[in-house]
Amino acid sequence: MSPPRSRAMSDESVSWTFATNDPCSPSKKCGNSSKTKASISSASVSAGRRDTKKIIEYINQLPADRTIVVGGREATNNVEDIFRRCPNVDLIVRAEGEQTMVEIADGKPREEVLGLSYRNNDGTIVHNANRPLQHIEEIAPPDRTLRRSRYFPSLRGVRLLPMEFDTILSSRGCPYKCKFCTFNLNPLGQKREYEARSPESVVDEIAASPARMIQFADDNFFVKPSRAEKICDLLLERGIKKIYSVNARLEISKNPALLEKAYKAGFRVLLLGIESASDRILEQLDKGFNTQQIRQAFEVLRKFPFWYHGYFIYGNIGETREEMLRIPDFAHELGLHAIGLSQLHMDKFTPLRQVVENTPGYTISPNGHVYSAEFDKHQLRKIRNKIRNRFWYRPNQIQKIFTTLKNNQILTSQHVLRLGLLLPWIAWDYAAGRTERRLRRRQPSVATL
Repeated sequence: MSPPRSRAMSDESVSWTFATNDPCSPSKKCGNSSKTKASISSASVSAGRRDTKKIIEYINQLPADRTIVVGGREATNNVEDIFRRCPNVDLIVRAEGEQTMVEIADGKPREEVLGLSYRNNDGTIVHNANRPLQHIEEIAPPDRTLRRSRYFPSLRGVRLLPMEFDTILSSRGCPYKCKFCTFNLNPLGQKREYEARSPESVVDEIAASPARMIQFADDNFFVKPSRAEKICDLLLERGIKKIYSVNARLEISKNPALLEKAYKAGFRVLLLGIESASDRILEQLDKGFNTQQIRQAFEVLRKFPFWYHGYFIYGNIGETREEMLRIPDFAHELGLHAIGLSQLHMDKFTPLRQVVENTPGYTISPNGHVYSAEFDKHQLRKIRNKIRNRFWYRPNQIQKIFTTLKNNQILTSQHVLRLGLLLPWIAWDYAAGRTERRLRRRQPSVATL
């Protein structure tokens, strides 16, 4: 219920899950001592932190006569606040909630369900003990036959491509210890050691999915190269022809044979955490490599026709404007097709949080964003927009993107033509969205308690 954040969404994104019992179920009886099994409808959303207000409004529109269950990283981090802002929410599932949701659906008394917070009849909030972390092999894959919808790349309700996509989780946790990251912790600060499912179970789930495009939600798919190679071998042996997107670290460049096999097996998109174009900032973040090593890694990576998406963080401690604005040129030098930008953000258990709190002139906002006396919200927004514009608005960038999408068979010629026709509308939608946000920021705000 609370999957690890995929860097495909970037750290500016958060996960929400909410569920309601069927309207035919006894009103507000789900998860109490009646032991009545509940028929549950659920939805999962990954959205930017700026969209939290919209999600809250959506939850508040759900029927009040149903039991409403909320989960995900954002809900786990803000249990009391969600209960306050959403009077109709009855239960909040904290941290990883696969087993918790099963027990709720089975009608187990709510006071006995680990990892659950709930609202008592008198309005008081009760927090049950945390649930011990479940071994990943004990978590059954989702039954996709129960889905009410199919999923396609879309924008504002307009389907961009006719290719169905899906997500699969083949491992949890990360053995690396980057100071800005909490991928090796769950939202409660519990240490999540790296665990991986067997290659056979992963390939079985891939084969069972009707989607042609698969996004692995693993924090780092290639942690164990021998396991990744076995998955590739099984995909090739079974003749499964799909397209895969994975998160990875630059260390994968040390294994060109695996890269070659992964490409043959259908892997086409590598999402790489680069984080900075400054050696000083990379050392501060404890990334384990410098800019020269990044360049050396891409000398190998560019020999393979993957789509390369690089993640960068801006607004780091002591980072200058010049250091932030190096990002677009560095990204082009590496040969990236796309970039994802995240403002430095601190969760409750982020290792770097204490450093930020002890650095004069730096503050952490209620939503976790880091600001300084030199760079406030408005200045960082302007820098972010400059980075984006300098990266994307170059003569050959769009051509490079479409050429790579076609040549590595992510898209057919027909798909490329469709996107080309939609490109003016996409650009207009982006510009209109920016204008709307700009106008919204200019409106006087009303303080709320």
